[in-house]
Amino acid sequence: MLSHLTKEAIGLLRQLIATPSFSREEAETAGLIESFFQKHNISTRRQGNNVWALSRHWDQAKPTVLLNSHHDTVKPAAGWQRNPFEATQEGDFLYGLGSNDAGGPLVSLIATFLYYSDSTALPFNLIIAATAEEEISGPNGIASILPELPSIELGIIGEPTQMQLAIAERGLIVIDAVAKGQAGHAARNEGINAIYLALEDIQWIQQYEFEKISPYLGPVKATVTQIEAGYQHNVVPDTCRYVIDVRTQECYSNQEVFEILQQHTKAELTARSFRLNPSGIPEHHPIVQAGRQLGLSTYGSPTLSDQALCPFPTVKIGPGDSARSHTAEEFIRLTEVEAGINTYIQLIETYVRQLSPTS
Repeated sequence: MLSHLTKEAIGLLRQLIATPSFSREEAETAGLIESFFQKHNISTRRQGNNVWALSRHWDQAKPTVLLNSHHDTVKPAAGWQRNPFEATQEGDFLYGLGSNDAGGPLVSLIATFLYYSDSTALPFNLIIAATAEEEISGPNGIASILPELPSIELGIIGEPTQMQLAIAERGLIVIDAVAKGQAGHAARNEGINAIYLALEDIQWIQQYEFEKISPYLGPVKATVTQIEAGYQHNVVPDTCRYVIDVRTQECYSNQEVFEILQQHTKAELTARSFRLNPSGIPEHHPIVQAGRQLGLSTYGSPTLSDQALCPFPTVKIGPGDSARSHTAEEFIRLTEVEAGINTYIQLIETYVRQLSPTS
């Protein structure tokens, strides 16, 4: 059965690669995924370009585990020598845009869901969700369907992690800062230079160390990445705008980090969003213990995923390598997909034993 599921998963992956699915333009791949489930007699629901399915033998009394990955891609990077929209196999390598991020993880999770589609033995229900707009953390991706789903106890998020277990992930806040001074003539030493006010802030941001350190992600990291001021050489500028890129971790909420920055800076700060939260799952959680029992290493991920939008415990794991994501000549190994399906199933089986250690 597993060899057949692997073959089916790779066939779907080839179709997904051959179908452009940039963020916000995933309608055709959503249709492919719906057709794939229909072929296997699985009922689906669709909202926008998000497709999901529930266990056949749904039991309202059981908790729910979500299997999730995305089917949108970035646009092809410069430097492709092959056709990024053609699934090109060379030996064990399957090249194509989205093959690694996140086609391989997605089809592996779909195969895992199919493996359990007729099972009544699991102590939880399964939902598989193939979602949109992950690459842009868009409002019409996973966040838009969470209100439609039952209460979720655990999420397994499919991303290319070399089948290691990410149990923490950085969040992101982009902050627009406006330092306000007073205009004056540069020759007469008039005014209050907004650039100098901003520089005081920037120096503080550069030197400040947040007190709480994550064991997996380290400290919160705030970096000033853009600055703009002035319109004429002889006018002291009254406004200086700068942007802070803040990578948060699970010891603080995004709101807490923002408030600390505002307390210590003179500029007026405005966060573009607080949606992209850091995530972390306790090391004693049964899914983490299950992964370690299988010999999987645990780590903190610096890259964002749909974990940031999930208000329940999640882990991130999948075949492929994050270093290949968004690169020219993106690929995944077929043996990685096969191993991914096997490891997902082993992880779920071991998780079940962790939940019922005496059974």
